[in-house]
This record gives sequence, structure tokens and C-alpha cells, in this order.
Amino acid sequence: MADFVGAVDQGTTSTRFMIFDHGGNEVGRHQLEHSQILPQAGWVEHNPVEIWERTTSVIRTAMNALGLEASDLAALGITNQRETSVVWNRRTGRPYYNAIVWQDTRTDQIASALDRDGRGDVIRRKAGLPPATYFSAGKVQWILDHVDGVREAAERGDALFGNTDTWLLWNLTGGTQGGVHITDVTNASRTMLMDLETLDWDDELLSFFGIPRAMLPEIRPSSDPGKYGVTQAFGPLGGEVPITADLGDQQAATVGQVCFAPGEAKNTYGTGNFMLLNTGTDIVRSNNGLLTTVAYKFGTEPAVYALEGSIAVTGSAVQWLRDQLGIISGAAQSEALARQVDDNGGVYFVPAFSGLFAPYWRSDARGAIVGLSRYNTNAHVARATLEAICYQSRDVAEAMAQDSGVTLDVLKVDGGVTANSLCMQLQADILGVPVSRPVVSETTALGAAYAAGLAVGFWKSADELRENWHEDQRWEPTWTEERRADGYAKWKKAVSRTLDWVDVG
Repeated sequence: MADFVGAVDQGTTSTRFMIFDHGGNEVGRHQLEHSQILPQAGWVEHNPVEIWERTTSVIRTAMNALGLEASDLAALGITNQRETSVVWNRRTGRPYYNAIVWQDTRTDQIASALDRDGRGDVIRRKAGLPPATYFSAGKVQWILDHVDGVREAAERGDALFGNTDTWLLWNLTGGTQGGVHITDVTNASRTMLMDLETLDWDDELLSFFGIPRAMLPEIRPSSDPGKYGVTQAFGPLGGEVPITADLGDQQAATVGQVCFAPGEAKNTYGTGNFMLLNTGTDIVRSNNGLLTTVAYKFGTEPAVYALEGSIAVTGSAVQWLRDQLGIISGAAQSEALARQVDDNGGVYFVPAFSGLFAPYWRSDARGAIVGLSRYNTNAHVARATLEAICYQSRDVAEAMAQDSGVTLDVLKVDGGVTANSLCMQLQADILGVPVSRPVVSETTALGAAYAAGLAVGFWKSADELRENWHEDQRWEPTWTEERRADGYAKWKKAVSRTLDWVDVG
């Protein structure tokens, strides 16, 4: 029997391939960044061909480093940056346009028009999402409306749509030589096109965006014993491996953190922050700016749903300090710089670079640093950046408590920013609850591996996965309640300064 499971983690800034053993331990990985294409203010794109090339490279490199062959993998799972939309030609395999990234705001007029005429309420009811630039459907409409020949190609069945999971699945299973056109329920639930109750594409929602149904992939469970397809011998693995799992990155992290019981929550710190609260088989509608989404669906079992708070800019705010301001040379330096001061010196940074996501959903907001005086230094700005990550997460936690009645006893955390010990301490202080990081902090890839392994019997049950989870570090709150309340009040005041900055038609 094969000893390992592989996972492709196609993220916003990079693609990695990770290999796990039966204990859920990482045994190998390789990772490569891809280009961030910024044609104009508010536009964010990726080159899908570059992403596919990076994917093949990281798979080959990781496998070769361990001397593994395709037969050593029991299964392969995929997880991906959600809502980032690709449209390509099924005959040539070439994209018609760059992938439009989830952070992109060019579709703000499409989103605002939906809310003005009442269609937005239908989208909220059926898809569990507010009309927003974040989700896939507006991006597909933009490509259909603005790229010559795509609508005609879509009408005749030549133009295919998918988030990056579907793009990779199609290529891994053969591309123009028989590649499968498939997505899973978690990715489909991020498009504004799937009905949460039927778990199928909805004709009324499709009509809102003028998207032909023929463009859309087949929706399958997140973990599928029937498999989506197999890798091809001419592909990066050099042999056939069953692909049995596909989940959006935040849902994959929920599985990796073994949040299988209603009321369990995790927060992933990456380019953005994403907090998910398991609500079981119940669809909980949000009245406080959260998303209702599918958490996962394992085989023929009922779908499990979640409330999600999506925050656009957290880790990428640290990148901004490095790349645009030049006050740090690397992400790790943000902690050392922020530790030079005992507090934020009155500085608050709201990184609303592409508007505000949950719980505000304000595409008219833009970033602001407020409270500056001549006393302040770049260390205060660095600390305010870390605090912004944590305050935005508190905004979401407060909304979750109001929607679900669940207050967190502990917050499970994962993702790259969790390596920043000061940021995690600030998170505990700002939330007022302990913060817990697992031994395997890259739970996104781990969750995709778990879902793939479950489908083929590599792991027998969710209980077996729970036994693999071990705490690495815990941060306890140290702030007084008075300091916590004062800081949060000033944060809310800072957020108010970012609103109504951009005119949205």
C-alpha cells in the first residue's frame, strides 16, 4: 500500500506541493511564488499558465527530493485560492484572459447594480453571499463582456470557467487530452451561482450575470471515493494517481484543524484572514455581514455548512510594509520592529486596500493610517499593522457570536502569520480568549490531504484525524478588559475614517 498522500495548495501568492504520512506529518514540500499582475488601481490578476507551470515544477521537485514515484501516493488532493476566476478554451487549453483574483475590485459596478434592483436579496437567500467584487460570477461576466470572442465561444461550448482548482484539475487529468471539468461544493459555493440547498448551479442566478451553463464545471463532493480522475503519465507525477479531494483553501484549513463539530472555529492567517465556524448540517443565515458557505461534503454524507468572516488584507499588509514602504526587508522582521515599542503609540492602520470585506462589505473604503504624531516611528506603524490583523479578526468573531450565539472558548489558528509570536499574543489580548496553534501550521494542504486520504481509506474516519491533531503553542490574554475595550473602540473609530472614499456607481 502507498505510504503517503499528496496535496497541491494553489494560493494567492504561491503554489506548493506537500506530502504527508499516515500520522499527518509533513515529509516533503516545495513552493514557488508566481507574479502579481496589477494593471491598474484595484485590478489584481494572475497568469494561469504560470500557475500551471509552477504547479508542475513544485510537484516534480518535491517528489524527486524524496525519491518518490506516483505509486508511492495513495491519493492526491487539491486546495486553492477561492473566487480567483479562469476562463479558457477547451480545445487549445489557452486562457482567454488572465485569472481575475479574488482581491480585484473592477466589478464594483456590477455588484452595486445587483443590490440596487433587488437581485442582491435573491443571491443572499440562495447563495448565502452578498453581491460583492470578491466572488467569481462578476469576474466571469466581466470577461464575457470585455474580452473579444469569449461570449461566442461560451455559447458554443468552447469556453470553460473554473476557479483555480478546476483549472489545475483539468490540466492534471489531461487538459486538451480528456481533462475533467470539475469543481467541488466548497468552491462552487463561492461563485454567487450555486444554491446552498440544492448544491447545484441555479438558472436564476446564472441569468443575473448572463453566464451560459455550458461554461460551468460539474459540482462534486469535496472528498469523493469515486475520484474526479487520475493524473496522467505525461504529467508532473509521471504516473496515475487518483485525485479524490478538492476544497477551497479556507474549507481545507477547517478540515486540517479537524473542526468537525458544530461550534468549532478556526482562523487562517494568509494573504487575508478567514475565520470559519462549523454550523453542522444547518444553513445559518447571517444578519451581521458574514457569509454562509459550505464547509465540506464527504462522499454521500450530507453537506456541512459554516459561517465565514472573510478579511481581504492581513498578511498582505505586512508585504506592503516590505514591498511598497520598504520599512522591513522580510515578513519576519515585522515582529522585531514592532517589539521595539510597548504599544501602538495611538496609531491605527486600516488596510482597506481593496475595500472592506466582512463584516462591513464596503467597496468604497480605502486604506488609512490614523492617529499619527511626530512622536511615532516606523515601529509604531509595524505594530499597528499586526494589531490590524487582530482587530479585523475580532470584528468577525463579534459578528459570529451575534449570528450563532456561540462565543469562542479558544481560537484555533494556522497559516504563515502564526509564526509571528507577537501577532498571536496580540490576537489573544484583543479577543480576550486563548489562541492555539497546532504542530502542523500549514493546515490548508493538510486538510486537502486528509480529504483525499479519507476517500481511499488511507484514513478510516474523522476520529482518526482528530488523534493526529496536537497543540504546538498557546497564547493566553494579558490585557485588562479596560485596555481591550479602549483599543477596540479606537479601532472602530479608525474604520469609520476609511468609508466613502471611492465613489461606487
